[in-house]
Amino acid sequence: MSALVLIFIGIICFLIAYIAYGAWLAKQWGIDPTKETPACSKYDGVDYCPAKAPVLLGHHFSSIAGAGPIVGPITASIFGWVPVALWIIIGSIFVGGVHDFGSLLASVRHGGKSIGEVIEANIGKFGKKLFALFAWLTLILVVAAFLNITANTFVSVPSAGTASLLFIFLAILFGFGLNTKKFGLGLGSVIGIALLLLCIYIGQMYPLSLPFTTWAYILIFYIFAASVLPVWLLLQPRDYLNSFLLYAILAGAVIGIFILNPTLELAPYKGFYVNNMYLFPMLFVIVACGAVSGFHSLVASGTTSKQLENEKDARIIGYGSMMIEGILALVALITAAYIIGPKLTELLKGGPINVFADGVGYFLTSLGISHAVGKQFGALALSAFALTTLDTATRLGRFIFQEFFMEAGKEDSVMTNRFVATTITVALGGILAFYGWKIIWPMFGSANQLLAALALITVAVWLKKSGRNYIMLVVPIIFMFTATLTAIFFLVRNNFAAGNYILVVIGIALFILAIVLIKHAVTSLSAKPPTDANLKA
Repeated sequence: MSALVLIFIGIICFLIAYIAYGAWLAKQWGIDPTKETPACSKYDGVDYCPAKAPVLLGHHFSSIAGAGPIVGPITASIFGWVPVALWIIIGSIFVGGVHDFGSLLASVRHGGKSIGEVIEANIGKFGKKLFALFAWLTLILVVAAFLNITANTFVSVPSAGTASLLFIFLAILFGFGLNTKKFGLGLGSVIGIALLLLCIYIGQMYPLSLPFTTWAYILIFYIFAASVLPVWLLLQPRDYLNSFLLYAILAGAVIGIFILNPTLELAPYKGFYVNNMYLFPMLFVIVACGAVSGFHSLVASGTTSKQLENEKDARIIGYGSMMIEGILALVALITAAYIIGPKLTELLKGGPINVFADGVGYFLTSLGISHAVGKQFGALALSAFALTTLDTATRLGRFIFQEFFMEAGKEDSVMTNRFVATTITVALGGILAFYGWKIIWPMFGSANQLLAALALITVAVWLKKSGRNYIMLVVPIIFMFTATLTAIFFLVRNNFAAGNYILVVIGIALFILAIVLIKHAVTSLSAKPPTDANLKA
């Protein structure tokens, strides 16, 4: 089959979904442009900072995309390209997009608080504590997986490491200039993009070759700093500038696919049982961020909701970002599906990002760019976004850790200190990172998708209590809980046999926490309908 047909079908489906289904969701959920958002009403210059829609879209998309929609679809392609493509398209439209949009709006309507706080308001304090612990454990897995992936990428492509370090300093200068009104967004963007390209050039000229362990410790230091510094000084400007990299790679790859029209050589379907894994449930957790991701709810409610300037922007930032990520996931799938035989086997030795970068390099040859330069550019862009996911996950872990120990009158305790919370989160994630991403990814995917199911049922409870339509969430909730709980059962068994006991303990904890949370959420969802006084909260 032609790759052009697949990407065309995907783009059309996502476009129609955003225009029609996204607008319907906005109407059903009562988007109100006249409401003051927490970013404005609770402005503090550190976490609550209103941002223009293009800037926030860049931050949000950079944070949720990362390497997830690259690693997941390529890894899941062992089942064939048809089931992966179907899940990316259907999942993004009816599960992932709904999940992201709903999580963002629920957080905004609860003062920019995390999904854990939304659970406390609608399900109870005990439910909030359980969810906070669940989410924090999931974020530990996120930090571990992406720290390992990023460090390995920097070892394989040293120029990416140099450029990424330079990006950090550029972002600080950009954030300082933008927020001290030294220059406007338009002029600043032009200067920032020019300097971004300069960073890439310097990275190619002076690649920094360091061993994995050294890169790992450098990254640990970086994510600690990113977690405690004001969001406008590093995370927000770095994500905004990096978003241009991903947009460029995505646009170049799509244009290249349209021009070259490669054939999908990978088998459409390889069977229900492949490489000791069953298509159900493993396909739906391995694809991970390519179709739906609980991590997105943490981003939406942890950082994005604190920067949303107007509710009317929630649709493009929440639902729209997931549609763009769906396109990225399809491109990733195509980079693996058009290559078969010895070359694919060799590329996979360098990991899924290496496969994606090679495919992007090939697609960019249609624009007159050499394959070598195109592949290097693809690796640089993806490593930058893996780093973005990493620093955002650390900051979210810090938020949730603080909220877990925060009680009325005890806001200044040791455990709510942002330096203490960050240290504990980074330390545990760093220890797990040395296990290797291949071991961590399946458990991360399962925990991540189970987190999405918990976020979906939380949004459903809130919508019901506020008298709004939540029927669009019922089927996704049932499916996601069934798939993820089954996957965790299999993974606990497999990791126990392999002697990975830390992952066994985390898996058992996640399973038990999820069951208890489901019980509390279903009880709330089954409660009597709200009275007129509680409608439209």
